[in-house]
Amino acid sequence: MAEEEVPASVEKVVRIQRVFINLLDTYSSGNIGKFLSNCVVGASLEEITDEEEEEDENKSAAPEAASAKLKEGTFQIVGTLAKSESIRLEFAVETYSALSREELLMRLMECDVVIYNITECPQQVEEAIWAVSALNEEISHFEKRKVFVLISTVMTWARSKPLDPDDSEIPFTEEDYRRRKHHPNFLDHINAEKMVLKFGKNVRKFATYVVAAGLQYGMEGGLLHTFFKTAWLGEVPALSVFGDGSNIIPAIHVLDLAGVIQNVIDHVPKVHYLVAVDESVQTLEDVVKQECLDHLLVNLRMEALFVKENFNIRWVAQTGFVENINNILKEYKQSRGLLPIKICILGPPAVGKSSIAVELCKYYKLHHIKLKDVISEAIAKLEAIVAPQEGGEEEGEEEEEEENVEDAQELLDGIKESMEQNAGRLEDQYIIRFVKEKLKSMPCRNQGYVLDGFPKTYDQAKDLFNQEDEEEEEEIRGKMFPFDKLIIPEFVCALDASDEFLKERVMNLPESLVAGTHYTQDRFLRALSNYRDINTDDETVFNYFDELEIHPIHIDVGKLEDAQNRLAIKQLIKEIGEPRNYGLTDEEKAEEERRAAEGRLAREAAEEAEREHNEAVEMAEKIARWEEWNKRLEEVKREERELLEAQSIPLRNYLMTYVMPTLMQGVNECCKVRPEDPVDFLAEYLFKHNPETQ
Repeated sequence: MAEEEVPASVEKVVRIQRVFINLLDTYSSGNIGKFLSNCVVGASLEEITDEEEEEDENKSAAPEAASAKLKEGTFQIVGTLAKSESIRLEFAVETYSALSREELLMRLMECDVVIYNITECPQQVEEAIWAVSALNEEISHFEKRKVFVLISTVMTWARSKPLDPDDSEIPFTEEDYRRRKHHPNFLDHINAEKMVLKFGKNVRKFATYVVAAGLQYGMEGGLLHTFFKTAWLGEVPALSVFGDGSNIIPAIHVLDLAGVIQNVIDHVPKVHYLVAVDESVQTLEDVVKQECLDHLLVNLRMEALFVKENFNIRWVAQTGFVENINNILKEYKQSRGLLPIKICILGPPAVGKSSIAVELCKYYKLHHIKLKDVISEAIAKLEAIVAPQEGGEEEGEEEEEEENVEDAQELLDGIKESMEQNAGRLEDQYIIRFVKEKLKSMPCRNQGYVLDGFPKTYDQAKDLFNQEDEEEEEEIRGKMFPFDKLIIPEFVCALDASDEFLKERVMNLPESLVAGTHYTQDRFLRALSNYRDINTDDETVFNYFDELEIHPIHIDVGKLEDAQNRLAIKQLIKEIGEPRNYGLTDEEKAEEERRAAEGRLAREAAEEAEREHNEAVEMAEKIARWEEWNKRLEEVKREERELLEAQSIPLRNYLMTYVMPTLMQGVNECCKVRPEDPVDFLAEYLFKHNPETQ
């Protein structure tokens, strides 16, 4: 193996380097970009001391890589985006989308390092080939050396024949890259690898590298995301197995791959083809969606010999996926925000604990822990264990099975005896044991729970949530004592209401709901009285949580005046915050969209009907006003006519008595004589025949 090329003037290496990475908003490129944005240029040239290794073991690399704060002297990250609507990436100095080839080449020329990742998006292979070709044509314009890194996949080795037909366990290394045979679906990838290596002849001006990466895992999941999601949801008893699952899959943590890239940039080694895999030799017995199937069916033993011997990498999972599964799961949950929400709802009977718990479980997708169901489930499991099993078993398994049966039978006998002595009620020790087992179950640890109405007393809470290995029985009051962080609730809801309110609520319940429950008059009053008695002492269940600084959320249901407890639920959701799960499934999204569409259509129809109704009412009012106006106008006209007639009677009488007789005679005489000037004739006639002068 050739030695790495380390420039003599390593002390004068430029401390600021601009790095281009394609598709920064995808899983692999995004995590590599975050990692490099926190790496000081040239840091990997210094060997890692034992103290630094111990420090790295004590702290996870994930939070460091996820940090968006840019340090002084770190790589400046720029790159393209897969989706133009992607949110702003804080670790990147610049991001580009929808660039033409001319514009993209200008951006590449501004960078010291160009990284093209073709492991996730096959469509990027053609662009990677163009980029390395275009940069090679511009080599005469380079002011200083540029580094081109192609992140490829071990699928270009998938059909390689074993180095020794008689010994299939001999691993492939970087030295064997000329013997590699690609998977049929990865012809473009191996052609891109050959093209990149071809253009790397002039190392002083343009150094090109190919990094064949194993199956990437870690952080938010990568190709194994479907595995993690299926396991986290717990909807199937076991993950699906494709084939016999014995094939060996080369893999690498995505942050370890980023560490390899960092070392390539800093060291600029003479070896131009590198294999990036961890040290594990592991099989995968699961299958994810179809497009990832090729990666999971490969059967290769590979060893990153050059990387291990020459690079200084702060490994996150050097020993592989299986050995580091706990840390990988932890960072996966943190990256995706999959943190359990643990809620305890307490309060008097009939205050609405169960109805609120149901709504919270529905909203946050949590598990509803009801005391009655937990006890029934636990007893059913014990009975199933002690029931006679059919089928032959090995001797060791039979002995273990017999011990389990004996323990289960002993516990069942104790439960029956306890219930017989306590009039059908179970002692606290059994209840607490069953509830604790339920809270420690994987579904409750993954998604969380809503504990309904338990614990009721200080001692019950202490026995349920305290550490099991605690030796000291007595604790100093006011001093925080050890508790089980795995099952302790994060939120405690203390519901309350006046006795009068609760009694009235129970009295208004339908008889069908009350029959056979603790809401019958005698049982309800007894339960209410018992609740008030145990919550008047200094050591109440709420005091326990206060001592742990988990301060209860107090809600007086009676003052809200909401029979459906909608206001209380709304207040609790505001206190608890957003859900911490995968969000809605495709089916739930479709259902929500359908409901939203139906609601929108219903609102539009209601608005249209209301508009038409308002228009009809307005038109009817307008017509009524018009008719009323016309009616009043006619009335006014009639009154005016009557007034005019009444006012004209004296004048008419005067004219008929003193004027009209003489005037009519004059007119008749004028008609008979027909004078040349009838007006003058009529005037003379009236003057002569004036009754007053005669």
